[in-house]
Amino acid sequence: MDERVAERVGTGDPPALSEDALIEALKAGEARAAELLVRQHGGWMLAVARRIAGDAALAEDCVQEAFLAALKRIDRFERRSSLKTWLHRIVVNQTLMKLRSRKAKAEAPIDALLPAFDESACRIEGPWESLATPEEIYEREDRRALVQAKIAALPEGYRLVLQLRDIEELTTREVAEALGLTEANVKVRLHRARSALKKLLEPLLKGEL
Repeated sequence: MDERVAERVGTGDPPALSEDALIEALKAGEARAAELLVRQHGGWMLAVARRIAGDAALAEDCVQEAFLAALKRIDRFERRSSLKTWLHRIVVNQTLMKLRSRKAKAEAPIDALLPAFDESACRIEGPWESLATPEEIYEREDRRALVQAKIAALPEGYRLVLQLRDIEELTTREVAEALGLTEANVKVRLHRARSALKKLLEPLLKGEL
C-alpha cells in the first residue's frame, strides 16, 4: 500500500477472487487481497477523486487514503451494500475532507454564468435546445473531457453539489450531509449549477464546438 495508486492499477491481472472471498481475505489481513483490491477498484476510484478534486495529484493522495481507510474499517463492513458502493462512499468522503482541509476561499458568485432574462421573464440568449442532457453528453467519451472542463468552471460550492448529485449520484440528503448544507440549500445550488452548466454547454449542443 506504499506505492502510488496510479502505478499499481491497470496491470491486466484477472480477478482471482469473488467479492465475498475477497472481503474474507481482506478481513484475514492477506497482503495479496489488498493488492487485488487496489487492482480491481483503483482505476474508477481515481476517476471519482479526480472529478471531485479537480487535481490529479490530490486525487491520487485521496485514493491512497481511501484504501488505507477501507482496510482499517473492513472488519466493520456489514455487506449491506456492494463493496464498490462502500468504497465509493469512502473515496468521496476522503476527497471532500481533503478539499475542506485546504485554506478556505471566499465563494465565487455564479450569477455571471446563469442565463439572463428580460423584464418579461423571457430569456435573452437563444432558447435552450439539446438532443441530450448534460449527463448524457458526459457519458460520451469524446465529449467527456470538455464537459468536465465546463463543470470545473463552476464556482466550487456549486460544482461540488452538481458533481456529487448528478455525476456521483448521491442523494440530496447525502450531499447535504457531506457538504454541511441543508437539503433546501443543496436543491437551490443544484438548480443554479445545472442552469449555469446548460449555458456553458450550449455551444457544444449546437455543434459549435
